[in-house]
Amino acid sequence: MPDSESAPSPAPVPAKMATGARHTTFSILGSDVVVTGNVAASVDLHVDGKIDGDLKCANLVQGEASEIKGAVTAETAKIAGLLDGSIEAKTLIVHATARITGDVIYETITIENGGKVDGKLSHRRHGAGATAKSPPPLEVVENKSASLGL
Repeated sequence: MPDSESAPSPAPVPAKMATGARHTTFSILGSDVVVTGNVAASVDLHVDGKIDGDLKCANLVQGEASEIKGAVTAETAKIAGLLDGSIEAKTLIVHATARITGDVIYETITIENGGKVDGKLSHRRHGAGATAKSPPPLEVVENKSASLGL
């Protein structure tokens, strides 16, 4: 009898519930976590701690007190802390508390007032690969009240 009771283990059910919805998983590096080395995640990642190494994940959310020292690659990145290294993301949001030192490659970018980026900004066209010649220069759009005389 003891073997039949231990065979169907109920442990996997709580583990799935603890990581989020059935098909939506994410990982969290808490504020007390320090990682030295590269980090790769096939899921979304929320970082409140410190990473000294390259980071590659599906989507990244970086907390205000977080520090990442290395190259970051993600589909979507929301940066609110310190990033000392390059970043490549299709969609990049630089929050007001963010400080990025390094080159930035993006398809769409939002920089909140107060967000700091010290590096080269390069726009990558949607679906463009590494074989594209040169990316177009950064477009700055300003809302001016002056009429164009049309």
